[in-house]
Order: sequence, then C-alpha cells, then structure tokens
Amino acid sequence: MKQRELRIRGLTKVFETPEGPVTAVKDVDLDISGDEFFSMLGPSGCGKTTTLRMISGLETITSGTIQFADRDLSALPSAERNLGMVFQSYALFPHMNVFENAAYGLRLRKVPGRQIQDRVQPLLNALGLQGLHGRYPSDLSGGQQQRVSIARALAYDPDMFLLDEPLANLDAKLRVQMREEIRRIQKELGVLAVYVTHDQEEAMSVSDRIGVFHLGRLMQVGPPPEVYRRPTSLFVADFIGKINFFPAHLGTADARGGRAQLRSGVEVEVGRLERLDPVERDDFGIDTPAVVAVRPEHLRLHAYDAPDARGTEGTVRRVLFLGSIVRFFVTCADATKEVLVETADPPAGVDEGSRVRLSFAPQHATCFRS
Repeated sequence: MKQRELRIRGLTKVFETPEGPVTAVKDVDLDISGDEFFSMLGPSGCGKTTTLRMISGLETITSGTIQFADRDLSALPSAERNLGMVFQSYALFPHMNVFENAAYGLRLRKVPGRQIQDRVQPLLNALGLQGLHGRYPSDLSGGQQQRVSIARALAYDPDMFLLDEPLANLDAKLRVQMREEIRRIQKELGVLAVYVTHDQEEAMSVSDRIGVFHLGRLMQVGPPPEVYRRPTSLFVADFIGKINFFPAHLGTADARGGRAQLRSGVEVEVGRLERLDPVERDDFGIDTPAVVAVRPEHLRLHAYDAPDARGTEGTVRRVLFLGSIVRFFVTCADATKEVLVETADPPAGVDEGSRVRLSFAPQHATCFRS
C-alpha cells in the first residue's frame, strides 16, 4: 500500500485571454494522503478540472507547488510523474483490442511480455472484463470501454489515480455501478485517487473526503457527512444537498449557539454559528445581518392548529409522495424562497393548501452571521 502524501500549496492558475487575465484557480492548499479517495466537487468552471490538470502536468502552474512523497512534481513533465489518468472520453485506441489498450502503458515502459500478462489479465478480470480481452472498442458498451480505460490507467502501478468526470457519458444506473467498482478497485490496490465530478451524490457516496470548489477557490474540505452537516459557507450549504435559508437578526450568542429573530418576529434557537461572507450575503439576496440554514429533513411540519404547533408559519403549495419520504413545498414569508420539508412521518390532515407551522431543533440549525 502506498502511504505517501500529495501536498499542494498556494496553487494558482491564471489564463491570459483577449479580455485580460482570468484566475481559474486561486491559492489552493490541500493535503491528500495514503490510499485516500479524494473528490474535487463543484459546478462547471469552478477550477476543479484545472487543478487536476496541474497535478497531472497537462496544465502549467502560474504559482504554487505540488509535491508527492517529498518529490516536486511541478518541475516534472507529465510522462515522468507516474500517474494513471481516466478521462470523460474513454480515449481508447480503436485499432487495439481490450488487452492491448490495457497493456499500452506497460509496453511503453518496455515491461516483459510475461509480466504484462500477469499484471493486465487479473486487472481485467477484477473489472468484469474477463473473456473480452480480444474485442475492440467498437464492440464494447460505454461501461465496458470505461472499464478498459481504468485498467489501462492502473496497469503500470501508478503513484496516483486521477479521474476527470469519468462517468459523465454513462446512463444513471451504470454510473452507480461503475462508481462502486472504481472505489472497490482503488481500495484493493491502495492507490491514492483524486476524482473530479460535479455530481454531489457521486462524490458523497465514494469519497473519503471531498473538496468543494467555487470560482477557483477551495471552499471547504472534509468527510462527506461533515461537509453536509457542518457547511462553513452559504455556497457549500446550498451546493451540497438541499437547504432552506431564513434571513434573521442574531441576538444573544456564545460558543454553544445563539438566539435569532426571523423577519416575522418569530424567535428561534440555533446550535451552530458561522461567519457570513459579505459577498455571499449579496449573492444569495440576504437582506438581514444573519441567515439561519436548515436542511429539509430537519424541519418539523405542524398543522397550524395542532396543540404543539410552533415556529414560523406558511402554506403548503405542493405535496409529493416519494415512497420512503413525503416532500412538502411550503410558501413562507420568513424564507428566501419556497421551503422544502422532507419527512417519513407527515402530520395527519396536512395537504395542499393547508396552513402550517415550521420548527426545528437547535442542533440542526446553522446561523451565518456578519
């Protein structure tokens, strides 16, 4: 198992364009170690793919450093970094069969034929390609072609396994199967993996940790449950999963949380405080010094006249039965937009058009404050 660390410090990429310089990646600091499966997550144009390309050597660095196992990768050409890379396009050679495509990197390295056979065939078997070694890419499905590209990337025992949106061209069911295969193989081989995706579910389901990018900045890094439950910015809170924002004024506050007042005057307790970036405050249309964020599954829905009804009020616009949960869309003057509530135990008598109250436990609410 390769217990070596990728260390990135101050990584920046500026592209020169006719309109002037454009900063695609800005001052990224990141450590990835051991056999970790790390995902770079974010919307299109956020800098995640540019960062991966700088790690691989396919893109030059404007400033900063990239080190792996105490070796400076910045000074090495891509071919000398010993990296296995899988692209969104499978990039297979159409005139080579499955075995020849998978063995291509080993042949370039002048590995003897017997060693190639001993390395490639078990890898093809592990990826579910047994019996297909003589077929050509045109005879394979999209999922099979992507498996061949993964086998090629891993065949020569790379120091790192880099994947750039590798499942984007596959259908939904096959994407789920393939992402589990990729993680299984990566863990079996013990190779460090850096995975780029814009798909939140994909990143959350396979990653040991994720890094969320926005406008070239690395906004937050952590295990998926931590990033989901404890976002440190409005962007991360909004991008990862679903969330409801309630503009507020924060009153008393200490290390254990605080008490906030919503626009209607309703007072709520919050269990966690974070800094509100002034730029994000404007971007999200927050017109108060603070905003309370609560996930849909943490909101409690009460019939308006129920004995235990409390919290801000609203009106149910739509009810969706989704099998294991029921999703309510609630119009609420205290929220920035329509409120989502998801529950496995909906209150009796609440339907479309019903007046309701919404509440939440303090430990499930984050208050971002100026």
